[in-house]
Amino acid sequence: MKAIKSHTDLQHSKQLAEILPLESADCFWDYDDLQKCHRITWFEDGYDKDSQLRLNKNNVCAWSLVALLNYLRGINFFPNIEADEDSVTMSIDYFEDEDAMLLTPMHNITTKAETFIDACYELILKLNELKIL
Repeated sequence: MKAIKSHTDLQHSKQLAEILPLESADCFWDYDDLQKCHRITWFEDGYDKDSQLRLNKNNVCAWSLVALLNYLRGINFFPNIEADEDSVTMSIDYFEDEDAMLLTPMHNITTKAETFIDACYELILKLNELKIL
């Protein structure tokens, strides 16, 4: 792994904000009007996310790896994670129909990226594309 990321980057955050519930975010890209740039800010416990995000239209929700994995756990997806020096691989096995789990074939989604955050981001995008989020 070449880089360690503690949260989704701005571009990934914008894409995930269209897919995931905003309440699942644990931080946000706070737009600084003076410096005309974004900086990451962590939500505090009990913080009103909606009002903070509405203060500045340029603010964008962001997710740590813990928040992304908690979201997946909340919808009963538990990724298998493998990592070596160069990459992270995440995969999920799922059934097409939960009611007929024993009769329906199992499917697998796998992603590979340089960081844990990026692999999880890609996994969520694939789940969304398949409309199983």
